[in-house]
Amino acid sequence: MKQLKVIRFWKEQVSFLLDMHAARRTMLVACLALLAVIFSASFGDSFINPWQVLQAITGQGDAYNQLLVVDFRLPRILVAAFAGMALAVAGAILQGMIKNPLASPDIIGISAGGSAAVVGFLTIFSNTDHSLTVSISWLPLAGFIGAMIVGFLVYLLAWKDGVTSTRLVLIGLGVATFLQAITTMLMIMGPVYLASEVQKWLIGSVSSTDWNEVVIMVPVIIVLLFITFFVVRHLNVQDFGDDTAMSLGQSVQKLRFGLIVLSACLVGSAIAFTGAIGFVGLMAPHIARRLVGSAFGLLIPMSAAIGCFLVVIADIIGRTAFSPLEVPAGVFTAAIGAPYFIYLLFKNPKK
Repeated sequence: MKQLKVIRFWKEQVSFLLDMHAARRTMLVACLALLAVIFSASFGDSFINPWQVLQAITGQGDAYNQLLVVDFRLPRILVAAFAGMALAVAGAILQGMIKNPLASPDIIGISAGGSAAVVGFLTIFSNTDHSLTVSISWLPLAGFIGAMIVGFLVYLLAWKDGVTSTRLVLIGLGVATFLQAITTMLMIMGPVYLASEVQKWLIGSVSSTDWNEVVIMVPVIIVLLFITFFVVRHLNVQDFGDDTAMSLGQSVQKLRFGLIVLSACLVGSAIAFTGAIGFVGLMAPHIARRLVGSAFGLLIPMSAAIGCFLVVIADIIGRTAFSPLEVPAGVFTAAIGAPYFIYLLFKNPKK
């Protein structure tokens, strides 16, 4: 039995129903994600206990721990956490909009767009001495623009008197496959060093991250998540079908276009700094839906918390399991996500 509570604010002009049981689960998972962030800062070449990590973050620990935690470990952890949130929420948006459990940024080509743009950037701006002719700091912008362009392109190609869920998925798969071929060709044609550099980015890694990237990435994703929370509530109406949504005054096609743009912004903001960490946008919304149901009021924050937890844990394993080697976080998310994708295919043969 759901424990529903009416929440009102702004002089009772805004109100909504809250499932208290699902809200408690969301808070629990959010606390687990926060603990994962703290424990992640403990692991590295030298172990620092979590209490000393908290002291270092608050400026009360010794100078060595502050240097290790704040300057070296915390930036990559925050990038991993917010990238996981962005990818998970983008996946929740796409699955809700397309009404297909297989939908995710990886499947409909948005991640592939960012990847192709990055490889193209490295290929075009490399000279005969295998050196970049422009600053490497422009690389994240290339990934962001690539994801955005592909998001628009998929929507336009899927348009035929409106956009249907099936057409969006099929067009997305086709565009993703084409872009993967382009990416491979650019890697072959480019300088030799490009293959190793790009491969790490294509898999998805949060290494070599500093505070400059955090300052750019984190505020953007926070703003996008805030916008998402207030926009996706309209998707609840679309669960009853397009005709019902339109009869209630909702502009279905405009909403879908806006959600495609929003999900592309989220994905672009994440992969621009971490690379294409795969399957987070597929797994996290499914896990969230099992825990809190399909209502987007709690599905979005739960997806964000699970996405944060998955990527941070993957980064911990990548840094410690094969030390002194460091394995990209995307290897572990793919190792879990690929079998899960196959499971979904068998479970939903008609999708």
